[in-house]
This record gives sequence, structure tokens and C-alpha cells, in this order.
Amino acid sequence: MRAQEINPAKLAMLFRKEFQMCNVKEGETIAILSDIATRRDFVMASFAAAEDLGANIYEVCVNEVPSWVRVGIETVGACSGTVQAFEAADMLLCLHVPLFTKWMKQVRNSGTRVLMIIDHPDDLEKLLAPPGLKEAVIYSGKRLEETKHIRVVSEAGTDLSYECGEYPTMIQYGFADEPGRFDHWGAGHVHTFPNEGSANGAVVIQPGDLCVLPYNRYIQDEIQIEVRDGIIRKIDGGLDAKLMNYFLDDNKRHEDDLDGHALSHLGWGLNPQSRWDALALYGDDPDRTYASARTFAGNYLFSTGPNNEGGGTRDTKGHYDVPMRDCTIMLDNDVIIEKGVIKDKNMAVERIPR
Repeated sequence: MRAQEINPAKLAMLFRKEFQMCNVKEGETIAILSDIATRRDFVMASFAAAEDLGANIYEVCVNEVPSWVRVGIETVGACSGTVQAFEAADMLLCLHVPLFTKWMKQVRNSGTRVLMIIDHPDDLEKLLAPPGLKEAVIYSGKRLEETKHIRVVSEAGTDLSYECGEYPTMIQYGFADEPGRFDHWGAGHVHTFPNEGSANGAVVIQPGDLCVLPYNRYIQDEIQIEVRDGIIRKIDGGLDAKLMNYFLDDNKRHEDDLDGHALSHLGWGLNPQSRWDALALYGDDPDRTYASARTFAGNYLFSTGPNNEGGGTRDTKGHYDVPMRDCTIMLDNDVIIEKGVIKDKNMAVERIPR
């Protein structure tokens, strides 16, 4: 195990910076949602930062441990009174993964802003949103909202097309600064869900691409995927294809269940602080790749499974996340990313050495 580089005493100062970006004000109430595996230093840093800013803060700890491979766990919704308490708070800090849950949508609809903090302390410091990231993400989100047709190609053989507009565009720039907003400290990306049944073509996942959910590993051998009418119909290849087939099949509710094989959120990364090589540098502990692997600038994030986060009906646990390198992304035939390099200057953000 690698030694933590950041001085633990700096965490409170780091959390204070993040809270200021989230517009935490004197007199506000912050709630912490933790679990039995949560890092206690994050809880303590949150308490100290909130106190220094004059905010009130308390913690709710639940007994289950949600994770990227167990999305949609209704930990809070099963506990009477917790949702109502979070609805009354100004900001909720989620120290585990709350995605694809019904309760979080309810809390956000009440106006509570929600910040997910799950990455390693060293990464929280390195991934603190740099100047210009919010503006680039918002611009990209508007471009995506206006887009009707997306095509993604690569020299490896990817040629995927789909329509947009049925589901909302979602953006993350690393801090929750507005009522009802969800964000992830360390994020910096945009995505939406394709119109039902509109996705068709081929997706070729190459060695060096990342399977960050569920296996948290670099792809070792090529995976050839056939998509027809929004559903993955065929997965061919070696070990990585076998793993993908196994995981999606294992999460079927019944033999004819194809929810896990449907395309889920599709988008691209914009955060110059994120690193494609984080897995090689820091090992396969998930907290070193939660944000970095998904949001490194120029990646195309391909995923399968649930779409209930965007208002759809699929809540399957068969969720696969694959940030792909070297793809060309076209919005209504306009190239915004070419072979993994951002071409639209309004989407490019300068990296800050940290």
C-alpha cells in the first residue's frame, strides 16, 4: 500500500476550500451521510471546515456499504426520518456512492445541494476544480443539450450513432454550489442517456481503455461490441469480453432481462487534473480511480445499464463503466474531440501542476 502524501492536518483546510466553492454560508446546516466503512478523517475534516465557516453540521451513519458495484442501494430510504432530515439541510455530504437511488432525487428536489466525496485524500487535493472548469463544463452541457445526433468513431473500429433529447443532460464540475445540485469532488464531465432504441453500431474497446466498473482494471485485450436498437446484442473477444459477458449476465433478473445490456450514460471528460494513468501509478484501489479514470480530458465514457438517474425506468445493477481513449466525438457532425484530443477551445481547461 502506498503512503498517503498529503499531511492529514491539511484535510480540514482542503475541505474548507471545497466548502467555499460550494457556497457554504454562516448559519447553514450541513448533513453528512456516512457508513461503517467511511474514512473518519473525512468526517472530522468536514466538522472542522464547517465550524470554521460558521455552519452547523451533523452526521448520519448507515449500516450498509454502497459502492460502484452495488449502485442504487436505498440505504437512506429504508430508515424512517432520514430523507426528511436531509431535505431540511442546506447541503448533504455523501461519503459513499448514492447514485441511482430514489431518495437522492427526492432530497435534491427539496433544494438540498449534494456533494459526493469518495476519492483518496491525495486525489482530493490534486483534483480540486481548477479555474475555468465550471465554465467549460457548462458550455459543454449546453452544446450537448442542443445536440440531436451523436456519432463516435475510432481507428480501432468504433462507429456508434445515437439520438439525444429524450433525457436531460447532466454535468459535473466538482462542487455543489446551487440549490438541488449534485456533484462529485474531483469530477469534470458531461453526459446524457441516448434516446430509447436509437443507438446502433459497433463499439471496440481497446487495450489501455479502462473498465472502472466493476473490475477497476486496464483492458488487456480487444472487446468487440455490437449495439442494435439501444441494446448490446453481442460481445466478442478474449478475457475482458468474457468478464463483461459474465457480469452483465450475472445481474439479469430473469433470462430475458436485457436492462444491463442497454446503453446508459454516454459522455466525455474535461478535467485536466484527472489522469488516465492513475491506475498504473497508484494501484487498483477504487478510491484512486473514482474521479480520475472517468473524467480525464478527452475520454469518451461508455456505459451500460440503468437510466433512472435521468428519469428512465431501468434500475438494473448491471452497470458497466468504460472510459475510452482515442475516440473522435461528433455532435451533429461537428467534431469536438478528435482521437482523444479536445478540439473545441471552449471545452479545454489549463492543467495546474499540484
